[in-house]
Amino acid sequence: MPSKDYGNDVLSGDWRRPRKGQIPEIPAEPGLVAEDPDSGFCGAVVGCDKFGVTLEDRFGKRRVFPLTKSGFLIDGRPVTLVRPSAAPRGPARSASGSIAVQGLRAKVAKESRIYVEGLHDAELVEKVWGHDLRVEGVVVEYLEGVDDLPAIVEEFAPDEGRRLGVLVDHLVEGSKESRIAARVSSPHVLVTGHPFIDIWEAVKPASVGIRAWPRVPRGVPWKEGVLAELGWGDDVGASWKRILRSVNAYTDLEPALLGRVEELIDFVTAP
Repeated sequence: MPSKDYGNDVLSGDWRRPRKGQIPEIPAEPGLVAEDPDSGFCGAVVGCDKFGVTLEDRFGKRRVFPLTKSGFLIDGRPVTLVRPSAAPRGPARSASGSIAVQGLRAKVAKESRIYVEGLHDAELVEKVWGHDLRVEGVVVEYLEGVDDLPAIVEEFAPDEGRRLGVLVDHLVEGSKESRIAARVSSPHVLVTGHPFIDIWEAVKPASVGIRAWPRVPRGVPWKEGVLAELGWGDDVGASWKRILRSVNAYTDLEPALLGRVEELIDFVTAP
């Protein structure tokens, strides 16, 4: 059915000069997906300044476009992208949302530790909670999997002043990870986790510029399956760097991860 507002083709005729009030002004917030109708380039907003808005497509290619009136399409409809309003000034915040400590000098590391499964997990935790961890003097280490978790916990020798927090991927009922976690019973160890198969999924799809994380069939390695579905090539390391670049603050992460990391930090820093 032809649109009553734009006719058969929103790109035909004098679509850039609509009747007054028809074209909404949309703040170019990070993650917003827009299309430049002249070139057909479509991507997520990754930056916006006085020079224009930067879009990144699903292949990682970036282009800068001027903030012209009625210059973009969102869901097929013309919009005017504008620079986001500056937030009122207040206390500086860290990427985790906590109040940033100015002139921070990291504390001497506590004996307590937080263990995560892999390097990607550790890099994501560092990017969002690194400031908080340095304030508290907590070190994050990665395990390269949790198959040997009970032995690792025994070797760590936790006690009241030497606590251990462990973040586990895919910690859901009936999973292999849940059975391993159940074998750890020390009161000085907290094993918790998120429901995602891989830490990549803990990053909100909109932050990465995709509609959703693909569903990968059983028997197919998850990361390789995701890359194939998204058309990102086969370089896992480069793809992870792309995902990590898209994370600027806790708002780019799923709540199921946020709560668990905060819980671990509270546990290992409790008096």
